[in-house]
Amino acid sequence: MPDSSTTRRPTAVVIGASAAGLFTAAMLTEFADVTIIERDRLPDGPGPRRGVPQTRHAHLVWSGGVNAFNELLPGFTDAAVAQGARLVRIMGDMISRAPNEVWFRRFLSTHHRNLVCSRDLLDFVLRERVLNHERVTLRQTTTALGLEGDATHVTGVHAREADQDFVLPADLVVDASGRGSHAAQWLAGLGLPKVTEREVNAGVTYATRLFKAPTGAGDNFPLVNVQANPAKAPGQGGIILPIENNQWLVTLAGTRGGEPTTDPAAFVPFALGFGDPIIGRLLHKAEPISDVITTRSTANRRRYFEKMKRWPDGFLVMGDAIAAYNPVYGHGLTVAAQGAIAVRDVLRSKDVTARGTALHLQRAAGRPVAAAWDLAVGQDAFYPGASQTPPTPLERFLARFVDKAVETGARNPRAMGALLDVMSMEKPATRLFSRDMLIPMLFGPQKSHLQGPPLREDERAVIQP
Repeated sequence: MPDSSTTRRPTAVVIGASAAGLFTAAMLTEFADVTIIERDRLPDGPGPRRGVPQTRHAHLVWSGGVNAFNELLPGFTDAAVAQGARLVRIMGDMISRAPNEVWFRRFLSTHHRNLVCSRDLLDFVLRERVLNHERVTLRQTTTALGLEGDATHVTGVHAREADQDFVLPADLVVDASGRGSHAAQWLAGLGLPKVTEREVNAGVTYATRLFKAPTGAGDNFPLVNVQANPAKAPGQGGIILPIENNQWLVTLAGTRGGEPTTDPAAFVPFALGFGDPIIGRLLHKAEPISDVITTRSTANRRRYFEKMKRWPDGFLVMGDAIAAYNPVYGHGLTVAAQGAIAVRDVLRSKDVTARGTALHLQRAAGRPVAAAWDLAVGQDAFYPGASQTPPTPLERFLARFVDKAVETGARNPRAMGALLDVMSMEKPATRLFSRDMLIPMLFGPQKSHLQGPPLREDERAVIQP
């Protein structure tokens, strides 16, 4: 046995201080000394940062993500709530219309709690928890240029800081640089085969504006969510997210031919034009406190790194660099945290420097990616022009089954629990085929469908004539 006092601790370099990069760095401190390289300069407080196209738009962290956050960083949720975030009961604190235009009843779940706040606040709490760790070093304004090594073993990163190029050696290099990742090109440059990729792009444009919460809304006003219907192109929908500082963060969305614009005068009329005008009515006399921000960076894009037959030791891809999703489904942050946990579990039985470990890590990171991908593509693939290949017969069958599951969940609390287990990424999709779903689906009992949004009287009073 080597003398532990002289054994060198492994080193890791994480490319990108994204959420995925920070979760991965936090996890890796158990096994290595970690350096994060970030091309931008990070804000000192809860402010927007470059390189995060969704930072100004609505974000949800499903309960599967909340659990993963707290497992990686104990006390994370309490820290976020202390600074203004909310833990909301799904569906009790939510008014939501499903893509098939069914309104969900406000059943009270015993354990499903979503974390709700601005992305600026979420990222700030995450940075505070990770970057102050004694085994984490941050190098800002540093750009990754490529990988050092060969097709069998990555040994470091070529980087640039202040016009100076250098090599940063590492036992493990992690690419967590997001949608714009160059990992596929870097691997090809080392002589590895081209990675298989798939894109499903519903053509969604998002427009977001901040409002001062209307008089009477209170601190516990529910989320209001009207989801777009793929069967009625263009699909249009939106969400009101009550966040910190008595603000409503409102994101509207539309697919090709029905996109929202940056015109402030068109924002509320666009919401009034949905299949149900509840969002527009709630905003009709609300006070806007920001400009309208738009983005079109919403395609589902996946790189199947875990299926490559050859994979170099010392390299790992995480987060949006593996797969990025239409943000409307709210699974990106959950996947980032769950992927870090999956990698951690492998490293607890395999040495980070051992031959073949990196391939095991990449396959582990791909498992939560696959679950979120199926949930997103199961809806978006049905929009015109979303993909070069039409949905397969299996995808069509599963989409019909999910629609039926949604209809059942909207009318039965047992079925709703099963549906939320899957949507929150707490349990795999096979949960939808459990007794809790199938018995109500086939035999009942089921309540009648709601004819409109389930607002309570005090909530309805916020709508001004």
